[in-house]
Amino acid sequence: MELKHIDIACLSISPANMRGVKKAPDLTNILPSVRARGVLVPLIVRAKSCPEPVEGGSPTTYEIVAGKRRYHAAMIVAQEEGSVEPLPCAIMEAGDDAAALEASLIENIARLDPDEVTRWETFTRLVKEGRSPEDISLTFGLTALQVKRTLALGNLLPRIRNLYRSDSIDAVTVRHLTLASKARQREWLTLLDDEDARPPMGHHVKAWLLGGCAIATDKALFDSADYKGGIVADLFCDHSYFADADLFWQMQEAAIAERIEGYRDVGWQDVAVMARGEAFHSWEH
Repeated sequence: MELKHIDIACLSISPANMRGVKKAPDLTNILPSVRARGVLVPLIVRAKSCPEPVEGGSPTTYEIVAGKRRYHAAMIVAQEEGSVEPLPCAIMEAGDDAAALEASLIENIARLDPDEVTRWETFTRLVKEGRSPEDISLTFGLTALQVKRTLALGNLLPRIRNLYRSDSIDAVTVRHLTLASKARQREWLTLLDDEDARPPMGHHVKAWLLGGCAIATDKALFDSADYKGGIVADLFCDHSYFADADLFWQMQEAAIAERIEGYRDVGWQDVAVMARGEAFHSWEH
């Protein structure tokens, strides 16, 4: 990328900036340094056509892909002192929003790892720009599963995401809530708002969603393709579960009966069937 110093009057925040356009940034830990030494680390910008020359600047303006906090700190210094030195900028090619989003996120991760919801918002925008989870994983040094886990937050209602962002609920709770339909999420929020109720938290959310028991699909003795009920995928634990426990047991017991018949057909004298929930001790058999 070309490096040059650009007048602050020719700069504005890009819609592709990971930290957004409208939200005012926290400048607590950066403003003293900018006041004392100016902006030392280049902003990442891209050209933006401008029909009218900016007064005191050039016919071309640039939008800031990464460096929003440095820009705002420099703006404050300019107001305090009446002027500010042109800002160092690295200029990337115009037009590729996905590349701009990637540059913004990479640059921000290098300085301060964004919270998981901010990362989800940016990954979602990248997907809308045509990037696949595999593309995103290669760009950011993550596995495709890690990217899918982040994108799973998109299944959450905005209020739940905001509760998570503000640390009002923990990561285990929110990750299990990604298994829930929008209707079940609203049920959970109703419990949260009820002073006399105790909403399930942490690992209890999964049991609440799955009717008190979580039956993994790898426990089926029948072909899962024949199961017509819902299956819930848990991207955070690499498992999937049967949503309809009654239908599972109906099919499981039919599969057990078929196996018993098969054993007897080949000459087994006796086949013992243990009660549901009974522990199997190998030394007893």
